Amino acid sequence: MKAGGRLESPSIEFGEDSDSILVEHLLASVSQHHRQKNAEQVRNRVRARIMNGYWTYPAPPGYRYKATKGQGKILVRDEPLASIVQEALEGFASGRFGTQSEVKRFLENSGVYPRNREGIVRVQRVYEMLTRIIYSGYIDLPDKGITMVEGRHPPLIDFSTFKRIQDRLNSKAKVCARKNDDEAFPLRGFVKCGSCGGPLTGGFSTGRSKRYAYYFCFSRSCTEYRKSIKRSDMHTRFEEVIKRLKPSRTLLTIASEMFNDIWNSRQSQNKKRLDTIRKEHAKIDHQVTQLLDRIVDAENDSVISAYEKRIQTLDVRKVELKELAEEIEKPKAGFERTFRTAMSFLSNPYKLWASEELNHRRTLLKLAFLNNPEYDRDSGFRTADFSIPFKVLEGINNNSCHMVPPHGLEPRTY
Repeated sequence: MKAGGRLESPSIEFGEDSDSILVEHLLASVSQHHRQKNAEQVRNRVRARIMNGYWTYPAPPGYRYKATKGQGKILVRDEPLASIVQEALEGFASGRFGTQSEVKRFLENSGVYPRNREGIVRVQRVYEMLTRIIYSGYIDLPDKGITMVEGRHPPLIDFSTFKRIQDRLNSKAKVCARKNDDEAFPLRGFVKCGSCGGPLTGGFSTGRSKRYAYYFCFSRSCTEYRKSIKRSDMHTRFEEVIKRLKPSRTLLTIASEMFNDIWNSRQSQNKKRLDTIRKEHAKIDHQVTQLLDRIVDAENDSVISAYEKRIQTLDVRKVELKELAEEIEKPKAGFERTFRTAMSFLSNPYKLWASEELNHRRTLLKLAFLNNPEYDRDSGFRTADFSIPFKVLEGINNNSCHMVPPHGLEPRTY
């Protein structure tokens, strides 16, 4: 105004009198109401679309939006990124990736997963990926009052896998791999010192013409502190231990028949399990109905909040039961197809070690041993604690096992 400007509008004439000021204020209030009403309607439409199972926010890595007739834009798999994310999630759930850092390196090495400006994948991005329930096919937004809505998008993992991921994130998982792992020392950090029980490390010693690889204990309180163990000696003795795990063809056939009998027995029990699941699902529906009736009658905010939390817990359990029932009902592959990879590994676990690939060797260590083996610098590996399948095979092969005699186990009386 001081510069000589004048406020004008094509729809209203501004003035300095009281009537003009009143009209100006009324029009501003009406416009503000229109803006707030539009925002409210947008939020309601967004919430209604989410309640119908449609994601309305930016697509997470592994998905992209696709226009679909009659449904608008919906999430679909974005290959090959979707397969990379799926492998990362399933790998962390199964223990293939021991830490989030291993998942981070896997995503970086994929060459497909999006990186930041520095060319890396942040651990925070990995954590966000591991905790996003949308990958399991459900939408859960508690801050908007939306809990466990089944999405219209294809899931990358099932809900049970998502639960295993959360259980691992909430537990103190053991570190199975280090950032500086390399193919030169696959047993570093896994084999324990036979004197102090600490993990052995590895390194190179530089000679006049070449470098020499050694394992050694780095615990200062250990009597074997920095006493070197030739890498070739430890690897040779470790290969002898692994080769002893190879069962005979006859033993493997017996074990396969036993597993097949167990498989058939479990299949016959599935019908009873399915009836139990359906009864529990109906019971939960009844409990949710009762809680909703109590919420209507309740007046205390803390009581209402407790009821709502209980309903959320029951909704999660309903999803678990639904997925379990679908898993039981859908046709399963036969025994041969399901256990082909497992039986191949049990028949000759040394194949993974002989491949000389670090990932294969690490997989062997996780599958074959229940606890980390100990190594003595003089006598070699001590008695190893193998995993359950190899213990079963060892028990079958034990020559001290005999059939019960016809007269039974009680001593005879004449």
